[in-house]
Amino acid sequence: MENIKVCGFTFVKNAVSLDFPLIESILSALPLCQKFIVVVGDSNDGTRELIEKLNAPEIEIIDSEWDESQKSGGRVYALETDKAFQSIGSEYDWCLYIQADEVLHEEDYPKIQEAMKKWQHHPDVEGLLFRYHHFYGSYDYVGYTRKWYRNEIRIIRNDKTIQSYRDAQGFRKQGRKLIVVPVDAAVYHYGWVRPPVIMQQKCDVVKKYYSGEVIESKVLEFNYEQNFDALKRFGGTHPGTMKKRIAARNWEIDIDPAMIKMKLKYWLLFHFEKKFGIRLFEYKNYVIKSGDNKISG
Repeated sequence: MENIKVCGFTFVKNAVSLDFPLIESILSALPLCQKFIVVVGDSNDGTRELIEKLNAPEIEIIDSEWDESQKSGGRVYALETDKAFQSIGSEYDWCLYIQADEVLHEEDYPKIQEAMKKWQHHPDVEGLLFRYHHFYGSYDYVGYTRKWYRNEIRIIRNDKTIQSYRDAQGFRKQGRKLIVVPVDAAVYHYGWVRPPVIMQQKCDVVKKYYSGEVIESKVLEFNYEQNFDALKRFGGTHPGTMKKRIAARNWEIDIDPAMIKMKLKYWLLFHFEKKFGIRLFEYKNYVIKSGDNKISG
């Protein structure tokens, strides 16, 4: 991209055993980047070797050891994100952050590139905001209730006073929310799409990094049919890098998207949103630049 230098970054650990779409994620971001940094945690399943097989000169692998003392609230995820971000050279203008279960769609590349170009010389714009598709259970269903965040920052300015926030969902600058503009582009989040046995294993691992406790679950398979509040069928297309993975899916789930299961408080908020198009009390870890508040939910 002329006159704009972009570096992608991510972190990962045990992507093979936990079935992260890591390669699909990296490949979806590479066309937008001149360089891509992957901080690889102390994995024991061949994650590093998987990345090396891409044989992509743009990719730089940084080996890391996770701080096992930073398990409360997923703090270690933010620390690993910061390691990747801090390693990016000063010659890059924008930094594209993508987690190992997130994928970009090739149809959105022109819009993303145009947004970076448009706002390059506007230092008051500290990040670019993407909308989200959260897939659940299979590649056919998405979550759309308030438990699923609708938007998040995935491109930030190369400003090293910016840091990953809480469990690495978003970013802040010296403690305050970033000023951002929305991009008409989506992140395809596949964190809740895995074979049921591996999904349960992943949930147990995640609990470890939020509570600090090692979970020895007696449940062998994650029950997709019971663990959702409301879903709808996905009507769009998936990113091209996901086609092979989607075709290889070897499990089935039986979900009725008409079923709604939630507590009364959330049921009332859910139906208020459906009727009026307003999500009350929505958590937003960003401030949209004045005059750029058009964004779809």
